[in-house]
Amino acid sequence: MEKEKDRKNGFNSVGCESHHTDKRRGIDRRTDNKARLKYLFFNGRRERSRRDDDMGKAIIFDLYNQKLFLAITAILTLSITDAVLTLVIIQRGARELNPVMAYFLEHGTLTFIVAKYVLTSIGVLILLIFKNVFLTKIKIYTHSLFPCVIFVFIAVVAWELFIIYYSP
Repeated sequence: MEKEKDRKNGFNSVGCESHHTDKRRGIDRRTDNKARLKYLFFNGRRERSRRDDDMGKAIIFDLYNQKLFLAITAILTLSITDAVLTLVIIQRGARELNPVMAYFLEHGTLTFIVAKYVLTSIGVLILLIFKNVFLTKIKIYTHSLFPCVIFVFIAVVAWELFIIYYSP
C-alpha cells in the first residue's frame, strides 16, 4: 500500500524521486492472455513459452514450426483418405462400426466426409492448443501425440487398402 502511495507521489521502490510518473491508463495489457486473431494471420509473435513458469501450461501460440504444420497436414489428409476408403469398403458390402460415423453416413456421403474432417480438425485443434502440456499419467508432452495419431491413421489406411485389394 505504501509503495503504491509513493509511486503516485513520484517516488520509485527504493525511495528515490522518480522522473517517470505512472502514466498508464486502463487495464494492464499483460493480464489479457487471449490470442489476437490478427497475430494468427499477420506476423505472429509467440512460438514457445518464454518463462519456466509457463512451461506445461496451455498457452495459445501464433507461430508454429514446420514439423507441426506437416504433422497436422498429414493427419487431415489421412483422415480424408480414411473416409474415402471407408466409403469404398461400404460400397462392397461392409458396414460402418463406429456409431457416430454411421449416424453421419445415414445422412449421405458428403455429410460423412465433412463430419470426418470437422471432427478430426477439432481433435487436432485441441492437441495444438495443449501442445506444451505435460500429461503426468502417461508421462509425455501432448505434442508427442501427433506422431502417434499419424501412426494410427497410417495403420487404419493400410488395413483398409488390404481389405480393398485382398478381400473377395
